[in-house]
Amino acid sequence: MHHAEHYPAIVAFLSGIGLHITEETLPGDTFLPGIALRAGGLVVDPEQLTWPGDLLHEAGHLAVLPAALRGDAHDDQLNHEGVEHASELEAMAWAYAAAVELSLPTGVLIHDGGYNGKSRDLLQMYTFGVYPGLRGLCASGMTAAQGFTPDDGTVQYPQMLRWLRD
Repeated sequence: MHHAEHYPAIVAFLSGIGLHITEETLPGDTFLPGIALRAGGLVVDPEQLTWPGDLLHEAGHLAVLPAALRGDAHDDQLNHEGVEHASELEAMAWAYAAAVELSLPTGVLIHDGGYNGKSRDLLQMYTFGVYPGLRGLCASGMTAAQGFTPDDGTVQYPQMLRWLRD
């Protein structure tokens, strides 16, 4: 497992915000190595997990789903087709905020093994303060940012108002 030292902190954080996480042996054909989504929670196989940062990304998919849909989320049936502000981009922006909250090196989240080789481009965008998906996070009330939300409150992305969408 690359970045294995960050695994305990990531798991503790995800449990702490209210996402259900269980560890068990998974088949070798999961969408991301060592991670499955089941009934709105995460199942992790630490033996197969290659990149702990992938947990944040998958958790992001769950977190940006409206609460009413989250419990039905299973692998490859995230039911976010047609759901506003619950796309890949919002999941990425959420995961980035979580990585900042945990003080993780950005490379833990956006690593060379993921995102179809586009991780370098994405990383550069985030480094420059360009956050695809931020508009959706603001629109669903999860965070605030200048230009997207009316008031300049105390919370500004990548800080979050709430980690799970209502």
